Amino acid sequence: MVEQIRIDRLSGGSAKVGFLFNPLSGRIRKRRKAIKRELADIPNAGCREVTTAAEICASVDAFLESDIDLLVIVGGDGTVQAVLNHLFSVQPGPKWPVLTVIPGGTTNMTALDLGIQGRPEDLLRELRRCLLNQNPPVFVQRHVLSIEQAGTAKVYGMFFGVGLIARAVIFSQGGVKKLGVTGEIYSGIIMLGYLAGALLGRRERAWAPVQMSIIQNSGERHQGTYSFLFASTLDRLLFGMRPYWGREPEPLHVTFVRQQRKRPLRSLWSLLSGRGDILTKDDGYHSCNTQALELLIDDDYIVDGESYRAAGKDGLLRIMAAGPVCFLAVNNVSTDS
Repeated sequence: MVEQIRIDRLSGGSAKVGFLFNPLSGRIRKRRKAIKRELADIPNAGCREVTTAAEICASVDAFLESDIDLLVIVGGDGTVQAVLNHLFSVQPGPKWPVLTVIPGGTTNMTALDLGIQGRPEDLLRELRRCLLNQNPPVFVQRHVLSIEQAGTAKVYGMFFGVGLIARAVIFSQGGVKKLGVTGEIYSGIIMLGYLAGALLGRRERAWAPVQMSIIQNSGERHQGTYSFLFASTLDRLLFGMRPYWGREPEPLHVTFVRQQRKRPLRSLWSLLSGRGDILTKDDGYHSCNTQALELLIDDDYIVDGESYRAAGKDGLLRIMAAGPVCFLAVNNVSTDS
């Protein structure tokens, strides 16, 4: 948890604020001028434009050096992930500023899970009112995923996926993105296309399942061929979906589905609507909440839309919950357009 003095400054209207603004994020390009106007109106704040990982790291370092109380990330899930990766590598959690996200990316699951939705310029206007102590701040805590494997640097983020999910995300980063469709609609079209292909029996190339061993924190072990596995500390995913049904009081939500499963068409709606508790392990569906998970895989995986490779020769890939991290939830009632 961050130092109480930062919370007090935010609550009292005297907070020092830093903005990371990614002008290349999916929803920001067409709103860049309006966003910059709103940024200029926010008092006691500094703004740095970033488009590369190196620029993000340098800007975060500069803001930490100036001892800001609130770090505002104006971008998508990839920008949030880059900030988290750097913060965990350079600063103990209690020394962090409070974080908030103004959703501007192709996907914005972190912001939406925090209840932050709307046009970026409207949200910045709402944030200004909050910083001027006109509206009371709302703070939300979320854990972060920590993913590590021998021989590689730790990766931090909010959503991990392997199998069909990873293949769909990697495909979405290709030429089809140039169509200009962004947000949940874009991501949903890609994911539904992949799910349809899998349900129709496609197993080659982009629809290939993943071979892996899964070891839960309790010691329970699963091994075989899986369509996908995902793990997240977010309470909601795209379109408000909550496709996990574990009852354990742990922060890491995990769901995985075998390639050979019963009633794939009938079970799809139960899975996507968050009614997966009617699905059983015997039928090929499993979900739980845990503190840690280990995978033995040799395949691609994604974290918040960024792709990585796990090598089985390097041993187990370990996914753990780190944090919690304190976020400021900017409330807004306007709808996106």
